[in-house]
Amino acid sequence: MKNKLLIAAAGSGKTTELINEASKAIHKSVLITTYTIANANQIRKKFIELNGSIPPNIVIQTWFSVLIQHGVKPYQDCLFEERVKGMLLVNKQSGLRSTNPKSKTPIYWGEKDFSKHYFTSDMKIYSDKLSKLVWRINEKSDGKVINRLTEIFSSIFIDECQDLAGYDLDIIKALSKKADFLFMVCDPRQVTYLTHLEAKYKKFREGLIEKFIKEKCSEVVFEIDTDTLSDSYRSNQTICDFSNKLYPNFRATNSKMNTITNHDGIFLVDTNMVNEYIERFEPVQLRWDIRERLVNRRYVVYNLGEAKGMTFDRVIIFPTQSMIDWLINNNHELTNSARAKFYVGITRARYSVAIVCDTRLDYNMEGIMAYRSE
Repeated sequence: MKNKLLIAAAGSGKTTELINEASKAIHKSVLITTYTIANANQIRKKFIELNGSIPPNIVIQTWFSVLIQHGVKPYQDCLFEERVKGMLLVNKQSGLRSTNPKSKTPIYWGEKDFSKHYFTSDMKIYSDKLSKLVWRINEKSDGKVINRLTEIFSSIFIDECQDLAGYDLDIIKALSKKADFLFMVCDPRQVTYLTHLEAKYKKFREGLIEKFIKEKCSEVVFEIDTDTLSDSYRSNQTICDFSNKLYPNFRATNSKMNTITNHDGIFLVDTNMVNEYIERFEPVQLRWDIRERLVNRRYVVYNLGEAKGMTFDRVIIFPTQSMIDWLINNNHELTNSARAKFYVGITRARYSVAIVCDTRLDYNMEGIMAYRSE
């Protein structure tokens, strides 16, 4: 059977597609894995919604959990002797050794200092080193990690694979050669998290899994499908058109959602009208992080990255200054993270997206309206 990479647009039904495909493997052991706990829970919820239960032959587990259970725990005597006591989730490079007193640049423990490089003092694995450690174990054990995974699970499904990087990609390549069927789904516009910032395969880091497959897995048979999930069943056309402008080099997403309400489209909401708007339309609030002061604590609020995979009728986004600068001038250079999180926030909504800003400014954007109270 061909391995498959499915490139999906936001709201195109990729979780449903993944579940339908996994459900076909009735007589096979199936692993469904994804980066975040929230997305794993979304898959479980969707399985129950579609099928009433999760079949006993299907295991749904986060990527980190899979690597610890099958890549580290069974082989703890392979490269080190102490027992692993869990994982420490980090959001920057781990293993700080010292700081250069002159340049103030950080200095990190190298791989020669094995324990300090991979583990905390109480033997928790740094999350950014986990896949590297698993790959080292696989090399040292002559492929036992990959053999174990493919013997336990004949079919492996990876959701949100745009979040994988570095040594994760080595593991994917090895799985593609050994598994009966490897099925991966991604939206390269939604790289709001990365498993780590390892320098290895840096050029594939920002969601370029398709490029990695073409360049590094050419000896493996892969079907790359960019058509099946190219339309949105979540958002109306105005929202799709707006989100498309963030990624003009990608295939434009068209809407298959035709419901019309009394408040549809993209709106600019002045900072002094936020509470009025929220109380009137009850949108879900999306912010960059907890430091945002304008949110209304009486209503639901999520960080932009945290909202990935969710769907709401309406959202109100509290943008960063860089996002505001992009609204004023679409040529303004957003960081990859800011662009992806802004895209995620916009595409959570079915009917309306509100963006908090100073409405006295001149915004260079067709199809948006300034909100006015009645």
